[in-house]
Amino acid sequence: MTRFTPEELEAARDRLVPDVVADGLHVLFCGINPGLMTAATGHHFARPGNRFWPVLHLSGFAPRLMKPSEQEELLSYGLGITNVVARASARADELSAEEYREGGRLLAEKVTRLKPRWLAVVGVTAYRAAFEDRKAQVGPQGRMIGDTRVWVLPNPSGLNAHWTAATMAEEFARLRVAADS
Repeated sequence: MTRFTPEELEAARDRLVPDVVADGLHVLFCGINPGLMTAATGHHFARPGNRFWPVLHLSGFAPRLMKPSEQEELLSYGLGITNVVARASARADELSAEEYREGGRLLAEKVTRLKPRWLAVVGVTAYRAAFEDRKAQVGPQGRMIGDTRVWVLPNPSGLNAHWTAATMAEEFARLRVAADS
């Protein structure tokens, strides 16, 4: 893993990180917004301690533990990655309520265009803010975007300590089973 100085990470603030997407995916995973490490590397969920890649493997979505730099390989499994808010920040709490709402609107447009079978938002707080659904819980949602079903997954950030990699993998696996059927 490349080491970045604090100055290099700060220079990545507000950068955009390209989506990993294609038409007709099985699952489009949607993060909150890129962190500074993600923006510096150009690879989603790149911060050491983020459990997205290990959980993707543990849940059966990926046949092996992948590195963030291998993110394009996800497309061969029918998977993709995008974000609610495109701009990079050090912490999600730096985002405004308006950015979340606008991000939700733009995400819905993207999903309508790309038509994935499932949209999986990683982070219930981000989902609630983006779609103004204060009562949403982790799991399948009643909301659909066009023909796309929506599932909220736990946030894989290391800061989300009450979800272990194992319990997170169980929830991701529930989505995988639904996506396979």
